[in-house]
Amino acid sequence: MRVLAAMSGGVDSAVAAARAVEAGHDVVGVHLALSRMPGTLRTGSRGCCTIEDSRDAWRACDILGIPYYVWDFSERFKEDVVQDFIDEYAAGRTPNPCMRCNERIKFAALLEKAIALGFDAVCTGHYAKVITDADGNPELHRAADWAKDQSYVLGVLTHEQLKHSMFPLAETPSKAEVRAEAERRGLSVANKPDSHDICFIPDGDTAGWLAEKIDMTTGDIVDESGAKVGEHPGANAFTVGQRRGLKLGTPAADGKPRFVLEIRPKENKVVVGPEALLAIDEIRGIKVSWAGLPIAEVATCAEFDCYAQVRAHGDPVPARAHMAGDELVVTLAEPLRGVAPGQTVVLYQGSRVLGQATIDAARSLQRAAL
Repeated sequence: MRVLAAMSGGVDSAVAAARAVEAGHDVVGVHLALSRMPGTLRTGSRGCCTIEDSRDAWRACDILGIPYYVWDFSERFKEDVVQDFIDEYAAGRTPNPCMRCNERIKFAALLEKAIALGFDAVCTGHYAKVITDADGNPELHRAADWAKDQSYVLGVLTHEQLKHSMFPLAETPSKAEVRAEAERRGLSVANKPDSHDICFIPDGDTAGWLAEKIDMTTGDIVDESGAKVGEHPGANAFTVGQRRGLKLGTPAADGKPRFVLEIRPKENKVVVGPEALLAIDEIRGIKVSWAGLPIAEVATCAEFDCYAQVRAHGDPVPARAHMAGDELVVTLAEPLRGVAPGQTVVLYQGSRVLGQATIDAARSLQRAAL
């Protein structure tokens, strides 16, 4: 096949491209320029997509003997990922920019361009697996190494996108093996540290970065009964489950710490309460999509058993789910803590990813009874 290898400049994408070459595919490497910030280097940065990353990707392609290109997707990244991130926080929600990047950049804009240029598939270094069923339909599954599994952030991929997706690291038992393989192949990124945090906030100070993008107005911090217990510099700077930085003037009656339970941007209020009230047992999701063909129960709006995961490295919990019109309703058998609107819930059956939804509301029976 003609394969376009997305080269981030890290060890995973380099080894994935090497395996695609070794499998006999006609491979071309491409690095996505997602920022136009001059002088963006990894020094002091904890993200990805830096100038140094671009150079590392070029060196890997040179060793593999494959063509290398840089494609400028910075404008689309700014609109579809960065601005979405700002807009979601401004609305009091907690977005996942990696989900949006995979959905709108790496497996929408990139794949669309790749197919237009005659490529059969896009290859990435994600730890996930595509399995084809008896009828030739693709299914997304967890990787062999669950500790490194990245199927959660790929839950937004559609049936058509999965048909053109290649994940050569799917069966790799550990990241250590990937690094050892990179060393054997002479790839300079063999011991390069993993990127983490949000790539467009390199210093990791999300609150400080948002303060420059969103108008912050002081307002009240209230407890679950509505009584004022403090003031905040801007409700958008907080997220559900947060404990630190509240600076409450009125201590809790039981003397225990309080956590952010809810953000009310229209009222410019932050609601706080005891940790127990963070437990959520029902999730309602919008912008629902299915990874591959949806299971039969989706069309009939029937309930089905599944596991729900709300964070990239969170533990999946048993649940029952069904469609109610355009909304996905997930009832959790075990409560989850700190679930915020704007996050993504991904549903699994065994190792298979069924699909995902953006959380619009999270409900606590205990809070509802107050």
